[in-house]
Amino acid sequence: MTTDFHEHEFTIRLHDTDAAGLLFFGHLFRHAHDAFEAFMDMIGFPVDLMIRDGRMLLPLTHAEADYRRPLRHGDSVRVRVSVLEIRRRSFAIGYRFIDHLGEVAATARTVHVEVSADIAPVMDLSESLRLALSAYLADDAHTS
Repeated sequence: MTTDFHEHEFTIRLHDTDAAGLLFFGHLFRHAHDAFEAFMDMIGFPVDLMIRDGRMLLPLTHAEADYRRPLRHGDSVRVRVSVLEIRRRSFAIGYRFIDHLGEVAATARTVHVEVSADIAPVMDLSESLRLALSAYLADDAHTS
């Protein structure tokens, strides 16, 4: 049985911070994308191979984040990645950034669509991708 999330860990490095020593807001998305790539590797859809093969690409159509607690240089962070929604032509990934105290420091959400190598949208998400994602649907997730 799988859990409904994948966990990815990282440490806030000096180059991640702003002049106040806090995680620069834009770098949250870089860490979210690193967690996304690790998640996709785990479910059998390595992003590097998808790009090289050119058969399936998963560009972003939407990204958002909420910042709740400061993350500082040296902090260890766990990112819990789960599937929030699977729709006919897109899917949403949720990210919960958990600080060293076990508190949610930030959340993010990205929406992806599947396109072919010539950047043409596909009619529906491939069944293999849909199946792989569905194993990590969050408890309150939606499918359509």
